Amino acid sequence: MSPIEINVVCFFSCLLFVHTSSIMEKPNEIYKKLSTDEVIRLGGERFIQSRSSTSMSISSHAYMDSFSGLSDQQLKDVQLIEILLLSSEKLTQQQFEKSSTLLDWCDELSSSLGNPIQRVVYYFSKALRAKIDKEARRMGLFTGPTMDHVFDMEGTIMSTTSTRSLISIYQKLPFYQAGRFSGVAALMDQLSRSKRVHVIDLSIRHGIQILILMQSLASQHGFRIKHLRVTAVGTGFEEKIKQTGDRLKSFAESMYLSFSFSIVIVEDMLDFNKDLLKLDPREALGVYSAYGLYSLIAQQDRLESLMKVIKSTKPRVMVVCEVAANLNSPNFVNRLIEALFHFGAVFDALEECMDREDENRGVTESMYLGEAIRSIVATEGAERAIRHVSIDVWRKFFARFGMREIGLGMSTLYQAKLVAGKFSCGSSCTFDMDGKSIVIGWKGTPIECLSAWKFA
Repeated sequence: MSPIEINVVCFFSCLLFVHTSSIMEKPNEIYKKLSTDEVIRLGGERFIQSRSSTSMSISSHAYMDSFSGLSDQQLKDVQLIEILLLSSEKLTQQQFEKSSTLLDWCDELSSSLGNPIQRVVYYFSKALRAKIDKEARRMGLFTGPTMDHVFDMEGTIMSTTSTRSLISIYQKLPFYQAGRFSGVAALMDQLSRSKRVHVIDLSIRHGIQILILMQSLASQHGFRIKHLRVTAVGTGFEEKIKQTGDRLKSFAESMYLSFSFSIVIVEDMLDFNKDLLKLDPREALGVYSAYGLYSLIAQQDRLESLMKVIKSTKPRVMVVCEVAANLNSPNFVNRLIEALFHFGAVFDALEECMDREDENRGVTESMYLGEAIRSIVATEGAERAIRHVSIDVWRKFFARFGMREIGLGMSTLYQAKLVAGKFSCGSSCTFDMDGKSIVIGWKGTPIECLSAWKFA
């Protein structure tokens, strides 16, 4: 067995050793509904069966028990995952023709309009084809028309079509709302009862979090805030951000809340400095970043420069929400499998919370999720725009700037659970503590991690 094969097999074996019992809890239940996570694990089992030697520590009997009681469709979904993994294995062995043939099979069985497994495989298959194209060109094996295209995540998010769809997704997926409300609760823990509040938002986008903050500040019992100022920081999309500011101003007026909005746009984050923020010592300062740092992971000098400026402002708190998955491994196989589980959970949530025919769901899956999968799977080096790391990686990075993690209070966790509980599909949301941070997940798979920080 090649090192690549051992890598794939060992990775899945470790996962399955821990999780096999949870899949087999009810062996006598006929056609138990399976989550995408469970289907992916079962597909991994089949892959291991077909590739591993008899010396593997997990017995084949345990594997066979896992497939009893599955419906025909569930078996097809498990097989689809197995084929996808086999294709990725052939790709890593530079057997591009065999990998492509397996992807042809995936394309026949998957669909952008099917069930969650069919949908997620559809996009992973496209990503693997792009990967094959890049690798074959790199080796001089193919010189035809290129499949390359530049993916601009922020541009996609801020586009008119995507805006409408993403807001719809936010309204219908409980973990996204839970994350925004609990993030604002973490801000309020440090900024409430302040007469003047200034929030620096590193990822303002559509401003949903600021709407929540306005409501929270305006509803403080027995206390009236004098003024809220928001400064949006970015490297582009000034006109779109201005539109967000105009909507926020209108909302503030409807609540009789004194509010001002400013924009700081720099061409290069290295040009960002404290003076651009026009700080007022009378203001209680907080920093908010939801999915605002990951795009700078590949540009360490820019990320470090940003954090130095933030530290110099001496905020009372910095609230950070990022994807709770390690999708930045230099190892293609590890990155692929981690991404498969992460996006599998997201597609599972979309299935449970939205109609299959929902136009906004289709736009989000193709324009946002599909392109993110392509970036993670098909690209390497500086070309890879989508990079997510675990909270432990962020902790080590933040420690370099003297940042101390604040324990998120029970009120923040309560807020997250309360929001999720208002959704008919909210019971599938999970909430766990990772040290002092809250991990919000879907059926046990981590989706995003919320943390709060102070500077020493």
